Amino acid sequence: MSVLVLMEGADDELSLQALTFARELAQASGDGAEPSAFTIDGPYAPAAFGQTVADLIGARAPRAVIAPGSERGNEVMAHAAAILDEPLSANTTAFEPGDPPTVTRVRWGGSLLEQALLRARTLLITVAPHAVAAQAPGVMPEAVPASGHALALAPTERVGASSGGVTLEEASVVVSGGRGVGSAEGFAIIEELAGLLHGAVGCSRAVTSAGWRPHTDQVGQTGTKVAPELYIACGISGATQHMAGCKGAKKLLAINADGEASIFAHADYGVVGDLHAVLPGIAAEIRKARGA
Repeated sequence: MSVLVLMEGADDELSLQALTFARELAQASGDGAEPSAFTIDGPYAPAAFGQTVADLIGARAPRAVIAPGSERGNEVMAHAAAILDEPLSANTTAFEPGDPPTVTRVRWGGSLLEQALLRARTLLITVAPHAVAAQAPGVMPEAVPASGHALALAPTERVGASSGGVTLEEASVVVSGGRGVGSAEGFAIIEELAGLLHGAVGCSRAVTSAGWRPHTDQVGQTGTKVAPELYIACGISGATQHMAGCKGAKKLLAINADGEASIFAHADYGVVGDLHAVLPGIAAEIRKARGA
């Protein structure tokens, strides 16, 4: 099976996961051929990038095109699917060969998995974040120029994360705060603990809606999807949309004053208590253990 992989960068984590998924798809289909990877050059314009994918499919006739299930990956592949009048299997977690093949994909913010038959001349698939563990790339992506005739807009400015430290996507520890933190100033103890653990600060949608933290800090279905070794949820109730963003965490520690909060059903460890008392205590013990 000839497979193309759209990557957002040679070292991009979600792109490497898509490449790994593509390898597994090719092997499951009885073809061990290495997928071909490509990036698209030029300022990001969804319609132009989608046209580029469609043009590449027309020129090379692959059986499948795989892309990361990032905001950009899903948007570009949706444009390509519309241009080609083909279905798109978004946020896919598994593939079973057949005629037609079966795909499993995440639906409703991660609350259920759907199995569907994918009937298409070219299989268009985006891979749900952290559905597979990324392997070494093995190939260098080819740089393909964006379709010039479709370029309609270009970015004038890029706004980075609010912190100059480790990003949510890269952090091995994420300390997140929800409505229970109480205020923007209340995040000082969240930041303190994240700093001690060399981690990143996250938050829930309720926090960004209140204006306490920027959207770049939001973890959830409409924010960043993370997969740290440890996710510490402070004052977060455990809504489905938030859990969709942190379900990739290896371990989850929940701290909430409400012992009936739904997040405890997902937690590996739980503390029922006031986060404003619990977090300073944790910070103090960390400093004590380090002799500080």
